[in-house]
Amino acid sequence: MDQPRAAARLRILLGQLGRCSAGAVIAHPISESVSSAGFHPQQFQYTQDNSVLTLQQRKFYEENGFLVIKKLVSDADIERFRNEFERICRKEVKPMGLMVMRDVTIAKSEYVPSEKMITKVQDFQEDEELFRYCTLPEILKYVECFTGPNVMAMHTMLINKPPDSGKKTSRHPLHQDLHYFPFRPSNNIVCAWTAMEHIDRNNGCLVVLPGTHKGSLKPHDYPQWQGAVNIMFHGIQDYDENNTRVHLVMEKGDTVFFHPLLIHGSGRNKTQGFRKAISCHFASANCHYIDVKGTSQENIEKEVVRFANELFKVKQDINLKDVWRFRARLVKGERFNL
Repeated sequence: MDQPRAAARLRILLGQLGRCSAGAVIAHPISESVSSAGFHPQQFQYTQDNSVLTLQQRKFYEENGFLVIKKLVSDADIERFRNEFERICRKEVKPMGLMVMRDVTIAKSEYVPSEKMITKVQDFQEDEELFRYCTLPEILKYVECFTGPNVMAMHTMLINKPPDSGKKTSRHPLHQDLHYFPFRPSNNIVCAWTAMEHIDRNNGCLVVLPGTHKGSLKPHDYPQWQGAVNIMFHGIQDYDENNTRVHLVMEKGDTVFFHPLLIHGSGRNKTQGFRKAISCHFASANCHYIDVKGTSQENIEKEVVRFANELFKVKQDINLKDVWRFRARLVKGERFNL
């Protein structure tokens, strides 16, 4: 990672902020166990008027908070993303601002640059090849159904879930993505998450709690699990264990779009292979930033800011909004508040 360049860009951005006021693809629901049959809304709350989603698909998302589109991303594109990830792992490319992460069970003394040591890369907005994912027309045409026409790419990740070491650190606790986001309204934010290979319960597929996007943001913190927990893997501290759970079995290229308040997580990888997925959180450019001080998000702000200061050696005060402004990129339409 080119840390001096990334730090310089963040300083420039902070200085600027100080001067201004703050062919057809068929979509399918993932499971017959959840239904939109009884849905009778006064008006749609979670989707925009569009000509892409069928009425059934739109009702399904409104009721459940997620929607899977089968075979949305081509094998050729996924292979390109895989190849670029491998180049990053071998340190052949070092995109500015990229965060390279590994499982907490991998000791520093064991680290060698290879795909087997890296479990996630995030903030790849400066990597031209990986960032293509966020600009794919087939992705954006669905994203607009939730954000509207002015679209910002806010958070990018390629996840390389490792075989579990036996300490269950490859699992991700149930959480809501909005916990990490200092921007609103939540109904104009959506995640696109694409399987880069077959994903099921054996290698740690996503699990979602349908309909939980209709609730509020819940307090999060590190789960009280035996063994270690990966950095910033916060989980919901109090949720209804009787909620229906749906495990999203997906094939390569399948893409799930989901609301940032949807409670979801993933199980441990019980296979000997690595499970890959690529994702981006998108938001309407008309969204606005909020101050999270005094809210349940204050704990993640402190952790993210501390991590950013250590990574970029920024000596001036920053907050969660500054970090997200650094990440945000316009991918379609016009930029407004974000």
